[in-house]
Amino acid sequence: MNLPSYNIRQLLEAGVHFGHQTHRWNPLMDEYIYGSKNGIHILDLTQTVLMLDSALSEIHKLVAKGGSILFVGTKRQAQQPVAEAASKCAQYYINYRWLGGTLTNWNTVSNSILRLKDLAAFDESQLGLFTKKERLNIEKEHQKLNLSLGGIKDMKNIPDMLFVVDTNKESIAIKEAKKIGIPVVAILDSNSSTDGVDFPIPGNDDASRAITLYCDLVSRTVLDAMESQLGSAGIDLGEADNPMAEELPEEKETEQELSDGITTQDKLEAHKFEPELGEAGSNENANEAAEDIPQGDHSDTKISTK
Repeated sequence: MNLPSYNIRQLLEAGVHFGHQTHRWNPLMDEYIYGSKNGIHILDLTQTVLMLDSALSEIHKLVAKGGSILFVGTKRQAQQPVAEAASKCAQYYINYRWLGGTLTNWNTVSNSILRLKDLAAFDESQLGLFTKKERLNIEKEHQKLNLSLGGIKDMKNIPDMLFVVDTNKESIAIKEAKKIGIPVVAILDSNSSTDGVDFPIPGNDDASRAITLYCDLVSRTVLDAMESQLGSAGIDLGEADNPMAEELPEEKETEQELSDGITTQDKLEAHKFEPELGEAGSNENANEAAEDIPQGDHSDTKISTK
């Protein structure tokens, strides 16, 4: 098992240690809070590192056995990192809106996914059979379904694990996962609830850099687990690393040409004298995160431990 490498300095630079304002905290997070500074809770990164390692190990074990991960992050700061990370490691994601019953009522959601695929299969000739109003309705329906289900349109069954950013916003997803016994890996800020989370990771869930870091670590872990799975199945991964370049037909020299002393260079020289073709033939809740990060130089401010 080769988990992606990182250190506390990277976590600090990404702002993982910044929590919310002290009056907005959740008492369930008390054990993960180191102290406070300028009215902002500071999370204990020594615990974050250990718990992040534990969560990544569980993800690696599950994917190495053929399991799948569903990335969930619908807040504005998380939408792009979640989609990019999931796509990079060939997993699934929901980054626009969690539809109630996505896990507990999978049969109904599957029908919506089939409808999405049917709409995506329409070509211009088929759309031409509809009136202008009907075409607009079809396009609107396709866009709406694609936003909600585009990241899971290739998911055949419910996932084996959820990776969640912001447990408060994705509380419905966590409740559904808990109801059917799906383990949950989640980022917990100082105002988050730990209920229903099997593998908590204390950290800032508002800063874009922090979210990108979490998603990248999970994505790299999944890729390594998939590589391990293929290796244990006896598939030689090295063959795809250095594919042999195909010879271009025009670069091949026939035996007759070689026997006549004609080389590729000769043909290129001769080509220079061919007539030229004419033109016709030429080929964070961002604001919230900003409030949470102390401004200015606070080097002389002491951190009060609890």
